[in-house]
Formats: sequence, structure tokens, C-alpha cells
Amino acid sequence: MCKELKLKNKDENLYIPEKARIVEIKTFTEKEKFFKLELVSQKSLGHVPGQFVQLSILGIGEAPISISSPPSSDHFFDLCVRAVGNVTNKLHTLKVGDEIFIRGPFGHGFDDQILAKMQGKHLLFIAGGIGYVPLRSLINKVLKSPQKYQKISILYGCKTPKERMYQDELTKIKAMGSNIEFLETVDHADTDWTGNQGVITTLIPKVKFDPAKTIAVIVGPPIMYKFVLISLMEKDIPKKNIYMSLERRMKCGVGKCGHCQMDGVYVCQEGPVFNYEDVYQKEEVL
Repeated sequence: MCKELKLKNKDENLYIPEKARIVEIKTFTEKEKFFKLELVSQKSLGHVPGQFVQLSILGIGEAPISISSPPSSDHFFDLCVRAVGNVTNKLHTLKVGDEIFIRGPFGHGFDDQILAKMQGKHLLFIAGGIGYVPLRSLINKVLKSPQKYQKISILYGCKTPKERMYQDELTKIKAMGSNIEFLETVDHADTDWTGNQGVITTLIPKVKFDPAKTIAVIVGPPIMYKFVLISLMEKDIPKKNIYMSLERRMKCGVGKCGHCQMDGVYVCQEGPVFNYEDVYQKEEVL
């Protein structure tokens, strides 16, 4: 019997690209650049943490990109883009003042229900590599009001020190103190690296937490999820207390092309943010 796919009704306006202007560019690594954009209409993007936009360049194409800035009432928003295809490679050649097109925001992010569940809890963020980018929106939102949470622990792992994102921001977070804890590691250290060395799961035992009062959020490469989830299960964190962002294989953003459909789940519609309890039995999703 075929499974009934869950498609959400979308505002027709979400099919119409909106013009955005590049106002700032920073080079993070050999592959990643930071872009601050503004909607030419001067409207707010209106996103929640964990959502994404469809970015298009005329004559080139369209690609889904995570929003890395926290929700805001102004018309600015941040993207961090890895050059891996026609659209993103072209984007890396653009300059401040150039215009592109945006559709969205799309997807199920960290909505009000999830954010309410997080209040008063120990938040354990686990980001691998470029996974810090989609998680940054949520991290920066909760860091504005740390008193609402028992503790905020941020674990970040990269292959090498040169691949670390938002390095100035990481330094500031590390120095915030109070109930904010920041730990990072690299798989392969260079001569200047003095921090932890090893895969990101080596950081989890360094964090003290009550599993019943902890909300874990995981974002990173697919292979990372398997081993992080094993580590969290060994620490007795309930499945319902684990959230993941599974941003992969998305294309149209509105559930029409079927490109992201996995085991009856449309990632662009029901995700990219999922509760582990809802998907742990869906092998194709994980």
C-alpha cells in the first residue's frame, strides 16, 4: 500500500522570486563565503531558525541555502554559502551591490512549540563542519536570552582548524561565560592548534547534563548523525529530546519535484528540522 505523503499548502507568492541585494561579503574558507543581504522591498524575511531560502541567479539556476541569521524584524539576513555547483560558484564571483533573487523562507524550522519546550532546559548544540551554519540562527537566538535556559552547551567540530566558520563569533561565544559553555575540536590539528583533537563525539563526555532535562540539537554531515546519536543514547537522552536538521537532496522547496522525498517524508516540507522520535525508524531518512 502506498503511503500518504504529507504536503502543506503554500502561498502562491512563494513561487515568485524576490529581489535581494548583497550588502556585505566575507571569505571564511577556501570554499565558504559569508553574504549579508537585504530584500530590496525592505520587508522582513520572516523566517524562524532552521528554515532555508531558494537562491537564484538569472541565467544560472536556483539552489536551497540555509539562513544563518536569527529571526529579525528588519530586511537583512545572512547566508553562508559553500561553492559546490553552478549557482553557488557564480554567487562567489558577485560583489557588494549585486542583486540576486530569493524565494521563501521554506521548511519546518525550530517553531514556537519547539522553542517553548527548550525553555528551562539544558540546550546541547552539536554542530559538525558547515553544520554550524544552519544551527547558527538558533544559537544566536537563544544567546540573546541565556537566562531562559538552565545551560547552553555548544559543541563544534571540523576536519581542520582552517575549516572553522565564523571564527570571530566563536571567540566571543567562548568568552561569554555564565551558563554558556563552548567546546570545539578538529580531526586533524595543525602546528598552531592548541585545542581538542578528535571527532566531535569526544566532546560529549566533557559536558555534564541531566538527560531528562536536556534538549540536544544535531546538525552536520550525514555520517556524523549515526555516531552522535549512539553517544546520546548511551547518555540516556530520550529520543523526544533530540532534534536534527536533515538538509539534503532538496530542490524546489515546495514539495512538487519529489527530489527530497525519503521513505514517505518530504524533507523540504516536514523538515529540515525533525524530532528524532518521529524518524528513528525511517532508515532512508537517517
